[in-house]
Formats: sequence, structure tokens, C-alpha cells
Amino acid sequence: MRGFLASSIGVTCAAALALPLALPSTAAAAAAGPPAAGALPGSTQSLPLAPLGSDRAGGAARAEGLPRRDVRPFSLLGVVWDDPDAELRGSVQVRTRATGTTVWSAWQDVETHNHEHAADPGTAERDSGRVRGTTAPLWVGDSDGVEVRVRALAAQRATGARAGEPGEADGRASAAAYDTPGRAPAHDPHAQAFAGDVVNPLPAGLRLELVDPGAEPPPGGTPADAPRANTMTAEAAASSAVNADLAPLGSLAVPELTKERTEADVLAARGAGARPYVGPRPRIVTRRGWGADERLRERDFAYTKTVKAAFVHHSATGNNYRCSQAPSVLRSIYRYHVMSSGWRDIGYNFAVDKCGNIYEGRAGGVAKAVLGAHTLGFNTNSMGIAVLGTYTSAAPPKAAVTAVARLTAWKLGLFGANPRGTTYLKSGGGNLYRKGTKVRLHVISGHRDGFATECPGRRLYSKLGTARSASARYQGR
Repeated sequence: MRGFLASSIGVTCAAALALPLALPSTAAAAAAGPPAAGALPGSTQSLPLAPLGSDRAGGAARAEGLPRRDVRPFSLLGVVWDDPDAELRGSVQVRTRATGTTVWSAWQDVETHNHEHAADPGTAERDSGRVRGTTAPLWVGDSDGVEVRVRALAAQRATGARAGEPGEADGRASAAAYDTPGRAPAHDPHAQAFAGDVVNPLPAGLRLELVDPGAEPPPGGTPADAPRANTMTAEAAASSAVNADLAPLGSLAVPELTKERTEADVLAARGAGARPYVGPRPRIVTRRGWGADERLRERDFAYTKTVKAAFVHHSATGNNYRCSQAPSVLRSIYRYHVMSSGWRDIGYNFAVDKCGNIYEGRAGGVAKAVLGAHTLGFNTNSMGIAVLGTYTSAAPPKAAVTAVARLTAWKLGLFGANPRGTTYLKSGGGNLYRKGTKVRLHVISGHRDGFATECPGRRLYSKLGTARSASARYQGR
């Protein structure tokens, strides 16, 4: 599977090839935006890890890390390594120091199982030669000190099948290594290796990535000082132009519409037909609205044919953020996905914060079938929605679940999908389904439905039934 590529030169015409219908509404929205990309540089510090003390087994380090040290300011971190096919079998823990203080946090766990959020095997994005193995990113807030330790897992304590082992005869791989209902790893990732243990080697080239999201853009400025659309870079203009049917060039957000106006737009675009089942278009903060530096991503956009399903994720970045910080969290994840992980753009198609705000993710147009890198094996003909936070033991806020329902009611409705229904997708390869297997899935699924993973967290996964019912009601079903 290779996504359709559209040049960002003349992108308004080229991107229309991937649009299910051309929506005419251009409801008023502020055209003024945040500063040009150059004013929002951000940065990434990449620090190589070293063996900790004499903790070795058979020549292989049992643990690597960094002692406490001063660093330039950052707000999000993660660990990367050279081989994207190598798994980090062990634990990653960090502690950080709040900027300008002497206060250090307690040790925090970093989610090590992150390879399931990626482009499909055999795609141009996956085979670019730039992709690395990574942990999930962790948001820690403004910090200027860090300490990290990565510990190997004793091999005999790692039970269950390795991710990517051959599946059973029906194409579904064994999920024995995962607990019910979440299918989380049955082994303890914090189990330490001791003398005499057979140690799973740590991946080569471990590095700590420290991401500074850059300065917060102002909320929109004033007519006197806000930059105009013609001050945007070519990349920013291209990213905005693919939403030109929905909002003026340079808009900070795609405005919400009533259900009646949304239906009228869909009917006008289709020319005729029965009343569509589509939810009212929600307000969506654009990439310009959250301050994306469009120079980071690949210049072209990638599309798939349609949107048959939505996969819900949690970002696993932790819940220690304010909703006003969500744009910074997104800029950090975006930079981590592109600069540290080696992806073409942020992996998710949309993001939702805990206050229910909806954000445009991967560039290409919010109403279009943009090819993401969110659910390994099932990125084709689907979209990925990340709820910012970690929802394994914490319950997702009601506002976030409602936002998922509103977003899916609109976007799935554009492509004629019933949120309460099921659909078939062909696996691109993963640890639950062999490549080429046709899999029946909920139209609104959790990440774990397509890949043996804990994502989107047990507590968020348990709310997907509520989201399906609400989404269908918003569509008028």
C-alpha cells in the first residue's frame, strides 16, 4: 500500500482528488494567525545513553542511562534507538527538575511499547531509512534537569509471544501475552535482571530526546499586529489551502456548523440524493492554530482512498497538562514524531484534549482521507484520533469522549460510515493479523482492536461504546 501523493505546489487542486465531496461552506473565521514558522523554532536535544556502573551481563549492559544533569529547557522527552524493528524489552524511567527550581520529580515510567504507532510495513514512510525505534513521548512540563535509567528485562521472565510472531491459521496472532480485557503485556516490564539471568539485550544506539515545543503563539493578535495570510511560508500556505473549502486561508480554526448547515453543504456537494447521515461539523483548531512549524514535515501530502473506520488512541504522554498547554503538547509530539522518530509528519489525523477541544493532526485537510501513521497494519482507509493523556488507570474526561463522538459523527458521515456499525479492513501486517487478512472491525475501534497493545488505555477503551452511540445520534441514526 502506498498513499496517493499530492504536491504542495498547486495543492488545492491536487488534494481535491482525495476529497469525498467539495464542501462549499466558508463560514467566517479569523484569517489572522500566529507568527510565521520562524518565530516558533522549538528544539530537540539528543543525548546518548551510557552503561550505568558495572551493571553488565555477558558483556551486554543490563542498564543504560544518564545521571542527573543540567540541560537546556525542554517539556517533553522520550528514548530512541537505531533499529525500528528492535524492541526495548525492559523499563524506562525518568525524573526531571522544574525550570528555575531545585525541585526534582519522582521517578516516572515511560511507555516502552510504541512501535505499534507507525506507518504500515512496506510503505514509503516506513522504508524511508529515517525511521527509528522509540518509546512513547512523555510530557513533563517546563524542565531544565533530567535523569534517566533504562533497565533490561530478564529473558526468562518475558512470557508470551513476541510481537510480530507468525499468526494462527486464521491470520490472527496469539494474544496470550496480553491480559484481558486490555491485553497488556503479561510480563512485568520493571522486572530487573540479576546475576545469572539471561538478559534481553538493550537496543543499540539508545538516546534521550528532550523536546522544547517553542514559544506559545498568541491567541490571534489584533488587526494591527497580527500577520496576514500572505506572510505565511509556502509550506504553511499549502497546509492551510487544503482546508480552503472550510475556512479562509490562514485560519486558526475551522468553525463549527449546525447540523442543518452541514447537511446542506453535503447535499450541495453531492448534487442530489437523500438526506445524509452526518453530524454537525465541530470546531477544529488548525495546524496554524496550534503553531505547527510546517518546515518540519515532508513537503507532499499522502492520502488513502476513503475513511471506513476511526481508531481511538491515547497519546500516553501523561495527564499533567493544562488545556491551555495542549498546543505545546501537540508541537512537542509533532517534533518528536518527525525529528526523533523519523516520520513524515505527526502520526495522528486528529487530537482531542481533556477539555474536549479538537485539533487537526497530520497535514492534508481535515475533510480529506489523509494517510496517517497511527495504527500499524491498519492506516489504509482509516483515521487515527489521539486523546491527549494516559488513560490506563485514569478515567477520560466526559468532554474528551464527547469530542470523539462529535468528530467521528462528522468525519465518518462525510464518507457514509455508520459509527454503530462494523466494516472490513485489510491488514498491512502486525502482531494480531497477518498481512493481507481481511478483518472485521468496529467503525469506531480502539487501537488494541487492530494490534495487541494496551492503547488506548483500559479506561478510555471502556468508553468507546458510549462514543459509538453518541456519534450515531449526532448523525441522526
